[in-house]
Amino acid sequence: MSSRKTKSNAHAECLSQVQRILRERFCHHSPHSNLFGVQVQYKHLIELLKRTAMYGESNSVLIVGPRGSGKTTLLNHALKELMEIEVSENVIQVHLNGLLQTNEKIALKEITRQLNLDNVVEDKVFGSFAENLSFLLEALQKGDRTSSCPVIFILDEFDIFAHQKNQTLLYNLFDISQSAQTPVAVIGLTCRLDILELLEKRVKSRFSHRQIHLMNSYDFPQYLKIFKEQLSLPAEFPDKAFAERWNENVHCLSEDSTVLEVLQKHFSVNKNLQSLHMLLMLALNRVTVSHPFMTSADLMEAQHMCSLDSKANIVHGLSVLEICLIIAMKHLNDIYEEEPFNFQMVYNEFQKFIQRKAHSVYNFEKPVVMKAFEHLQQLELIKPVERTSVNSQREYQLVKLLLDNTQIMNALQKYSNCPTDVRQWATSSLSWL
Repeated sequence: MSSRKTKSNAHAECLSQVQRILRERFCHHSPHSNLFGVQVQYKHLIELLKRTAMYGESNSVLIVGPRGSGKTTLLNHALKELMEIEVSENVIQVHLNGLLQTNEKIALKEITRQLNLDNVVEDKVFGSFAENLSFLLEALQKGDRTSSCPVIFILDEFDIFAHQKNQTLLYNLFDISQSAQTPVAVIGLTCRLDILELLEKRVKSRFSHRQIHLMNSYDFPQYLKIFKEQLSLPAEFPDKAFAERWNENVHCLSEDSTVLEVLQKHFSVNKNLQSLHMLLMLALNRVTVSHPFMTSADLMEAQHMCSLDSKANIVHGLSVLEICLIIAMKHLNDIYEEEPFNFQMVYNEFQKFIQRKAHSVYNFEKPVVMKAFEHLQQLELIKPVERTSVNSQREYQLVKLLLDNTQIMNALQKYSNCPTDVRQWATSSLSWL
């Protein structure tokens, strides 16, 4: 009995390690995760960083690509390799984010904090942002340019910095990277392809115009190979026998027709790695001691969860009155061919239905119906077409329905305790008018 218990504990410990290794990989926290299809871009970036770290050469570059294309992963890999070089022990990294550092004053405080120069600045008064930044970088200088501490500025959400007043931060960082002061590398990450159009002329003239583009250019066979690599356990996994069985199961999954269909559908919708990692994470959550290996059913369920319609899910929690209002709006869309409508029109449609089916649905007072209509607006299932003026009556403000007919019908099929007459009203054509 005790040997069986020990074996069960060992099995549970093994699965716990599998979950930890794969989750770290899927959340990009693992330093050993691989880069896929961006080797040329990686080589370009690491050479640029090495020139700053080893030869004191200032540089600037923008990494451009859609969300989930691996911009941050690429940069983290390059910085990790850079930190392994002997001369890089003096390299200082400063991470700024456009969502957090919303103006140059906040950015300057953050730069001072990350450079550990709070005690140097103390109560000094500076005439301008440029003067303050220059003082900070001079404090890091020692001897000639090649022996000074190189500083790498990483600007995440770079396009938000471009929208800040006068682009003071960008101007000064690019200006320093062009001058013969402290060696500086400015790396911007953005998903805007038109990013250079957002820069002011004086900023653009100081930027090196280097851009590294990531565009998820791999095809389905490469995507399938990534799927296998991301799910496989490393050779150094403690339990060799279990790792072998796990990897064999992953290989079988990659050849399963159901799994191939799921992956093909996922690839067609969104082929970035972030989306694939989300799919694999949801499938991995179903792996337990009693169900130790991933199956095609797990991936199918994960695909279903990834493709759930959030708006249709909101409909499941609505009251019968709110459902009736949505159906009335659906019929108005059919009659007026997607033209905007107002509350009074919806209320009239609802009253027509009540008069014909008074025995199945309670006839609510108009203020109650208005309250339900406003609730649908709060849930963003309907939205005003134009900005509402103070004087206009609420019931005559034009709105549009943000659900299509398919979403409404699918939600009604899963809606429990929905009156039969309400279902029939939803499925009926315009002949009942």
